Amino acid sequence: MTPFELDPRLARDSDLVARLDLCQLRLSRDARWPWLILIPERNAVSETFELSSAEQATLSRETNRVAEALKRVTGATKINIGALGNIVRQLHVHVVARTEGDANWPGPIWGFATAEAWDTAKRDDFLNRLTESLT
Repeated sequence: MTPFELDPRLARDSDLVARLDLCQLRLSRDARWPWLILIPERNAVSETFELSSAEQATLSRETNRVAEALKRVTGATKINIGALGNIVRQLHVHVVARTEGDANWPGPIWGFATAEAWDTAKRDDFLNRLTESLT
């Protein structure tokens, strides 16, 4: 079996948080929004329908689990979930916490202004709370 290969752009723009049953859970390096990314560890997959039925169900469960934890941790007004893939074709699902008054509320996060790096202490605190909420 060929080892899983993460798209270099996803590797560059995010950090590994955990490995779930199917997906890598990664944190976007853009701190403007609490922004998580689920990446099924399957090579050459760009669409959800390319996963087996069992894998599709697992992706759905993992997405819901992560979204619920993110909402608990952030108190977000809305959790946005999307799998676009127009630029990075490797299947990945964005799970983003949105709050009224955030950097581009209520507009989309895509292509808005310049990414901001996480403060290390805030990032560590967020990840500790998220990890606790996921268990």
